[in-house]
This record gives sequence, C-alpha cells and structure tokens, in this order.
Amino acid sequence: MLGYCDLDERPAFKMSIKEKNGRWYLYTGHFWEAGWSVVDVTDPAAAKVLRFTPIPGPQGNTIGNQVTLHGDTMITAMEKVFPEGAPGSDPTVPYLEGVLIWDISRPEHPVQLAHWKTGGTGTHRNLYAGGDYAHLSAAMPGFTGNIYVILDISDRRNPKIAGRWWVPGQETGQSTPPPGGALHTHGFCCGNGAHVHLHGPPYPVENLVYLPYGAAGLIILDISDVSRPRQVGQLQFSPPFHAQFGVHGVLPVPERGIAFANSENISYGRGPAHHSSIIDISDPANPFLLSLLPEPIPPRGAPYDDFTTRGGWSGPHNMNHHLYSPDVQPMNGLFYMAHFNAGLRVYDVTNKRLPREVGYFIPPEPRKRYGPLPLAREGEPADALPVLQTEDVVVDKRGHIYITDKNQGLWILKYVGPPPGSR
Repeated sequence: MLGYCDLDERPAFKMSIKEKNGRWYLYTGHFWEAGWSVVDVTDPAAAKVLRFTPIPGPQGNTIGNQVTLHGDTMITAMEKVFPEGAPGSDPTVPYLEGVLIWDISRPEHPVQLAHWKTGGTGTHRNLYAGGDYAHLSAAMPGFTGNIYVILDISDRRNPKIAGRWWVPGQETGQSTPPPGGALHTHGFCCGNGAHVHLHGPPYPVENLVYLPYGAAGLIILDISDVSRPRQVGQLQFSPPFHAQFGVHGVLPVPERGIAFANSENISYGRGPAHHSSIIDISDPANPFLLSLLPEPIPPRGAPYDDFTTRGGWSGPHNMNHHLYSPDVQPMNGLFYMAHFNAGLRVYDVTNKRLPREVGYFIPPEPRKRYGPLPLAREGEPADALPVLQTEDVVVDKRGHIYITDKNQGLWILKYVGPPPGSR
C-alpha cells in the first residue's frame, strides 16, 4: 500500500486521472454527497483534497457521482437520486440532470462551460476520449431504460445531440422484458426499472462503439456516420447470467482482438451467477466468449466460505477503463477489477483462454456507515457497520492503483506480483 486519503469523509465513486506539469490530479464523483473533488495524488503517501465542487443547484435529489475527462475537458454526470436515497436526500425537491462540461486547463480550478440536459432523469456513466464527441448513457424522454447518445461538444459552450441509438422496444409503450422474467422493481442505477438499459460507458474505438447494454448484452455499433449509428454485432449473456446489468461494463482492446466485459450483481447473493469475461472481437460482427475470469477465493482463515454469501454486494463492478487516456497504464497483460466485497483483484490475461489471478488487496472493513448501501446482513440492525464494497479502480502510467469504497476513502496501491506472462 502506498497511501490512503479519507477524502474529507466523502466516499468516492468513479474516478479519472490527469497529469500536468509533473503533478497528478485525481477527479472523483461521490456517493453520498452530490459533487466532485480534485485530489492531489502526486505523492500517494500525502494525497489530499484540493477542492470539492457541489452540484450547482438544489441539493437533495441529484446524484453527481460520475466523471470522465481527456486533455483539458472534463464531463460530469448528474441524474435523479436512486430510490434507495442518500443521507439528507429529499425526493420532493427539484433535481438536476444531464452533463456538465468543464475546462480543467487549471487542474485545481475546474470552470463550468455548459450544462446539457436530457429532458429526462439524466445520464449515468459516460465517456469522453477527446475530440468532438462525448458518448453518453442517457435517460431520455420517451424511452424505458437509458439509451446511447452521441453529444457534439466541438463548441464546448453549446453542446448538441449528434446521434442516438437504442434497442428496439425501448420506446415508451413498447416492451423490453428481460429473458425469462418480468421487469424488476429495484431502481439502483436504473431509475425507470428496465433490464434492457445502457449502463455505460459506451466505449468508442475509431468507427466502432461498444455498448454494455444490460440484458441485451454486448452490442457493437458502426458510428462512421454519427448521425446514424448502425448495429454490426451483439453477444448475449442473459441467460445464463443474471439479466439486470447482465453486461455492466465493456473494455475493448482491439489490438489484441479482445474485449473484457462484466456484469453487476446487486442481488446480495440470491440471484443467478455474475460474470467477468474475455470476448473475441476480431470480427465485430461475430463476437464470442473466450473465457471467464476466475472467481476470487477467500483468504485463509476468513470467517466466510465464499464472497457471494459474505454479505453486501458481490462480484465484479468496475475495471481500469480509461485506456484511451495517455495518463493511464496501457494494457500490459494485467487486468484490474474492483470486485465489491472481494476488494481489488488483479489478473494475468496474457493467455486470453486461461486468465489467472495474480494479486489482490482486500481493504479493512469500514469503521463508519455513511449511506444506506450495502444493506445490513440478515439479522443485523439497519445501521450496522457495512461490509466493504470496492467500487472503482484506475491505474495511472506510474503503476499507482486507486480504489474507492462506498463507505471509506481512497486507497492507493502498487502491484508487486509476478510480471504478466511469467509462470
């Protein structure tokens, strides 16, 4: 471990990293307080919050926990508070939604340039990899579940829609039932209760974009004409894996002809299996499953038999997604996954047919409950100390690993295991 920062007691969610003039800046959204922080992580042993910026408007019914950036442009997401709520949330007050576009040429002092609105309940996880377009997961009027929106930000102060795409049947009044079951009523990350839902982020690579589309699986579109995205490939995962967030995230690595994909399991161990997978995308029209990453094994002497029944949410959540960033460690044969109650897991994926776990870090249990999630274990009071929940992971080009938790601060680590490809 290199360092720990309590983030001024604001547990963080998603992260992005930026280096400028020899200094390193981590930008985070937050779980239980709507806004974004800039953290100086130049010296990981002395990481410190430089600035917290709350959402610019009414507090209490808006989430601001997502962030993406490239160069001197940052995009943050806003959406209506999930049904679970948060400390101090008030569903009766107005909510903010959409994306905010920021100038971060002065990294410590983000300057808001524009606010683009969906007209619905907002955006969830988005991606900006530079250039004229941002790629959004947006809850738009007239649709059930989030859809794909390409936002033209060539004029940073006047963003506008360049293109949209959705799974047929998402239009209001039509049905997109999950395979083998009815729509759920739980709303987390999916405010209007849909299984067919673009969680995001959409991940563009040249003229293709890879969409993690919940129960609709992995969908690959041709966006050579951004005004008319066209589907070229799809790979279903539900069934056999669970339907809600059946594909939660996708990371294409086209130079190796593969993509990584995973689900998000919020069933507290009561539903079908989750997955973390390697997919062959050498022919985007015909993607297929190559292998499954191994399930984490509890450490020797752990008071639980497996992570699924440990309590809290289990399974994979977020990966080291930002490979488009020059400040993020490129794919070097190691794959990093935030694995909820199993902490950080590191895999050697040089053999795409036989990925191996080569390292892990399980943070200590939280010492304080900041928000309602994860729910207490059966038989415990609602305010019982929560199980750890490792949420996101980013690895910078120095090899510094950053992980967040629903009820803790920021852990900064470094991998010291065997080099990838060694036996």
